[in-house]
Amino acid sequence: MTDQSEHLDHLKAELLEIALDAAARAGAFLRDGRPDDLGVAATKSSAVDVVTEMDIASEKLITGLLADRRPDDGVLGEEGADVEGTSGVQWVIDPIDGTVNYLYGLPSWAVSIAARKDGETLVGVVHAPMRGETYSAVLGQGAFVNDLPARVRPAPAFGLALVGTGFGYLAERRARQAEVVRQLVPEVRDIRRGGSAAIDLCDVAAGRLDAYYERGLNPWDYAAGDLIAREAGALTGGRPGEPLSTDLTIAAPPGLFEALQTRLEDLGAWHD
Repeated sequence: MTDQSEHLDHLKAELLEIALDAAARAGAFLRDGRPDDLGVAATKSSAVDVVTEMDIASEKLITGLLADRRPDDGVLGEEGADVEGTSGVQWVIDPIDGTVNYLYGLPSWAVSIAARKDGETLVGVVHAPMRGETYSAVLGQGAFVNDLPARVRPAPAFGLALVGTGFGYLAERRARQAEVVRQLVPEVRDIRRGGSAAIDLCDVAAGRLDAYYERGLNPWDYAAGDLIAREAGALTGGRPGEPLSTDLTIAAPPGLFEALQTRLEDLGAWHD
């Protein structure tokens, strides 16, 4: 093993340890500190795209820990954290993925933390406190649910696929997404809508969904879950020949991924 590869392995191990620690601390804070009268602190793209005081506090907790442990790293967070950094490492954070679920007391929410080096995701951690599960992956080292290896399901026939998706918060986009679902749902086993993109990607990794797609995600929504799904054996991407992006995110095992990607392209799932 070369000095360079040894250094990279050491870096991956350090980043994973920090991500697991930060996600666990934020998850415990969110689970145990959720006020009974939790309300909306702000809105983003529309009146139903909400931010709570706990989103903001969770991001501060995570960024504070990162600043202490790795002060030269960059940070990109959903609730406004945006630090350039000088180390080449960037943390991509969603302090609560599934904020509306959290606001309503539904259990499908998670803390999502990814670490990138020179644009490549090295580590992904998604911590879902109400499930009692932490999903994690290190580039080239596989994916895990808690301490157990995660693997995607073998690709089913398209008509037997259980497919997860989500909807945006802009009315025009939601109407378009509903039309895509209307046409897709008779063609597959069924469609699920959980409300957390990070958890949906991890459910593909864990074999709980056959596939997942969504339009309108941001990097903090998918950075960690994308790596976890890929390390569990999924293919991920966007439109044919393109990486996953805000336009479209797809995750599925080989054999199903291609068919779903082609169908979503035909249905125009990548535009409003």
